[in-house]
Amino acid sequence: MATATAYGARDHARAQEGARVEAMPTVPASAWPEETPGQVVWAEVVGGGNYTHRVLARGTELRLTDLRGDACAHLLLYADGRPWERLNTADTVKVRWNAYLREGAQLLSDQGRVLATLVADTSGRHDTLCGTSALARNRRRYGAGEPESDSPAGRELLKLAALKNGLEPRDLPPSLSFFQGVEVREDGALEFTGTAGAGGSVTLRAEQDLTVLIANVPHPLDPRPAYVSTPLEVLAWRSGPTRPGDPLWDASPEGRRAYANTTDFLASRGIA
Repeated sequence: MATATAYGARDHARAQEGARVEAMPTVPASAWPEETPGQVVWAEVVGGGNYTHRVLARGTELRLTDLRGDACAHLLLYADGRPWERLNTADTVKVRWNAYLREGAQLLSDQGRVLATLVADTSGRHDTLCGTSALARNRRRYGAGEPESDSPAGRELLKLAALKNGLEPRDLPPSLSFFQGVEVREDGALEFTGTAGAGGSVTLRAEQDLTVLIANVPHPLDPRPAYVSTPLEVLAWRSGPTRPGDPLWDASPEGRRAYANTTDFLASRGIA
C-alpha cells in the first residue's frame, strides 16, 4: 500500500492539497467566492450529522442556510471568556412574550443581556422548546447515537464542540433549532411542522464576543424513521453591533432594556 510507510502516507496526504468535497471549511474564509456585505471571517459547509464551532467578535454577522431543505441547526451561544453567561432559551422566549423566533428577536442570556440578534429570516421554521437529540433517544430510534455512528445525537456532537472550547458537558444548556419548526397546539401538545424548503436562511448579529457551537442533526420530533440530515452552510462576515437608533433597538421596551443592559456591561469593560 502507498500509505504503508510514513513517507508514503506523507506523499498521499500532500497529494490531497487543493481537493474539495461539499462539506468542509473554506480556508482562508476570504477565499469564499460569493460577495457578502463585509469581510468574510468564517465560511463552511457542515455535513448532515456533523458539527462546527467558532469564536466570533462582537458585531460579526452569521448567516446559516439550509441548502437542501433538511438541515437542522442546533445552536448554542456563550459570551466568550465567560461561559457562565450563555444562551437561555427560557429568557429568550419570556422577554419576547412569544415562543416563535422571528426576525428582530434577541437571543438572551440569563443576565438580561443580548448575545445575538436575529436580523434576517427567510425560513420561519424554528424551535425554542425541544432542544436537540440525546444519545439514549437516538439509540432507541436509529440504533446508535454516538458521534462516530451514522446517526449521531446532537448533544453528543455539542459535547465535542464544547470540549474544543474549554467547556464541559455540564456547560450545555438547551439549544435553539433553526430550519425545522415546532408549534404548540391548543391542548399543549407539540406539533412538528418541518422545513420551509431548501434555501431558507437566518442571519444573526453578535452583540458580544461569542463562542458559537452548532450541531446539524435531525430535530428530535422529526417523525421520519430514517436519519435525514442535509448540508448546512455557515457564513460570517464583519459588520457592527446593534446601536441606539437602529429600529431593532427600539422595537420593544423589553428589547431596548436588554440592549441597554448589554452596552452598559460592555462599557464597564472598555468594549462598547
